[in-house]
Amino acid sequence: MTQTKPPSRSSLDRFSPINLKPVQDDAWSNIFKPPPNESVEEKRDRIARQQEAQRVSREIDEGILESKKLFDKKKKAIKVLLLGQAESGKSTMLRNFQLAFCPTYFHGEALIWKTIIQLNLIGSVKKLLSIVEDELEISGPRSRSPTGSSSSLSDHHRRTRMRLLPLLSMETNLTRQLLPEHYDPSRTPEICVRAGSGWKTVLEKVTLERRVHPSGQRRQITGDGRNKDDPTLVLAASKNDIISLWEDGIVREVLNRRGVRLEDSPGFFLADTARIATVDYEPTEEDIVRARLRTFGVEEHRFLQDNGSEWYIYDVGGSRSMRPQWVPYFDDVQAIIFLAPLSFNQVLEEDRQVNRLEDSIYLWKEVCSNPLLARANIILFLNKMDILQKTLAAGIKVSTYVPSYGNTPNDVENVTKYFKEKFRAYHKRLSPRPRTFFCHETSAIDTKATQAVLAGVRDGILRHHLEELNVI
Repeated sequence: MTQTKPPSRSSLDRFSPINLKPVQDDAWSNIFKPPPNESVEEKRDRIARQQEAQRVSREIDEGILESKKLFDKKKKAIKVLLLGQAESGKSTMLRNFQLAFCPTYFHGEALIWKTIIQLNLIGSVKKLLSIVEDELEISGPRSRSPTGSSSSLSDHHRRTRMRLLPLLSMETNLTRQLLPEHYDPSRTPEICVRAGSGWKTVLEKVTLERRVHPSGQRRQITGDGRNKDDPTLVLAASKNDIISLWEDGIVREVLNRRGVRLEDSPGFFLADTARIATVDYEPTEEDIVRARLRTFGVEEHRFLQDNGSEWYIYDVGGSRSMRPQWVPYFDDVQAIIFLAPLSFNQVLEEDRQVNRLEDSIYLWKEVCSNPLLARANIILFLNKMDILQKTLAAGIKVSTYVPSYGNTPNDVENVTKYFKEKFRAYHKRLSPRPRTFFCHETSAIDTKATQAVLAGVRDGILRHHLEELNVI
């Protein structure tokens, strides 16, 4: 008799629902599985743990969803990078943008910028006192200067310097609060902050009167209710000495002899001492735009325009050590505003062997040739035209610093045309794909003219953005 073999089981049969057994090692199930002989109290605790876990899970899911919405929204926003070497005027241009398109935000920070302006003034006084001190050490009371004129400085200047010294300790204290880590006044001669470090909060504590400390104790204040770090009273008391020293003919002679032009430096307010060094000083729009504040790192600024468009403008540090931080912000950027002052007779602060204008041209070539920026509009601002005009008026020849300039007339029109064509040629030759060359001549401290330029630039960037989105 032939025996029939039972049908062989296929691999699929082995995984049929009939053969599936409950999984006993599911870690999540084991956590909330009722234990044997569970008491009422234990059951209540277990259910509470389940509910808490579900709540946390919902919060995580909602957070992920919200982050995705913000990411999608930011991706549709217009992103603009402000690029250029240190002291090219990026932060000043940003404040012009705020003034033109977000005036409420701009004026809301007036008190913060008041302290920055006061520190800029003290910084100029500090440079002046340093020169006075150096001159006093070199020359005796009856010595003659190298030019043959009578002694430059006297005991009067020495006493004035001594009366102004309290300003310097106040500046050092405030600057240390703004950039506390590794602060070295000798290496960081100007006021500077680190992006995202809460420096605005520090200045708010200085400027807002009778601010209550989180511990409930009031901060140290002066007799009229001002914070002890507020420089207003000390500046007001020093006003006459500052004006006297700055307008002193002998001091001016020393500055000329040493080739020092403080008035050409950013954040110069010595000529406005009579107005700024007062108890009731309120900064003007022009003051805020002119204020100098060096930034380490990258600061993101969000703007919501009247037409509903959302903008993100990134202000990045321009010194050589900070330039590697630029690259992550190149992705998905619609436009770059590149600031290049025509400072043909100046050198970089961090490398005295490198000409400022040569460095700007080098950066321009790097930006134009970068494949990540192939679709971005690059808008060149030949900035600080007012400084160029003063430099040429002083008789300084471009050909001395740029031999290729040759015998071309040494005036603003020809100098500007020469360098504009240089930038245009590199833009055309190095761009990965054809794009329009945009160039504007600006003086960032001329707020009205600069805002007119920015209005046109904004409209152009918006039009390009809408074209990229196939809206128009």
